[in-house]
Amino acid sequence: MAESSITESSIKAALEERLKATHVKVQDMSGGCGQAFTTLIVSPEFAGKNSLKRHRLVNAALKEEIAQIHAWTAKCQTPEEYQKEKAATGGNDGPSFEGTSGGKVEGVSQ
Repeated sequence: MAESSITESSIKAALEERLKATHVKVQDMSGGCGQAFTTLIVSPEFAGKNSLKRHRLVNAALKEEIAQIHAWTAKCQTPEEYQKEKAATGGNDGPSFEGTSGGKVEGVSQ
């Protein structure tokens, strides 16, 4: 399988530009082949939108990128929600990567 041109940094840059994201955390869960990503996206564009509308906004912004990858997970928050959750979790930043080791899903051979 050919390597994808989609990377953590390319997704981060696209989200910052297209959604005016103030904070983006991207983790390649595929072990570097660029086929599975999980993200935390903080953007004022999410204000007043429910979860479904936020995800639709992200999917539209990353339409071309998502079409090239196998798995995609996004956690979408407003800046206020992000600050509140960060304070409540003692500064924990982003989605849980439990079940992974070094960005790779445990128990899966590459």
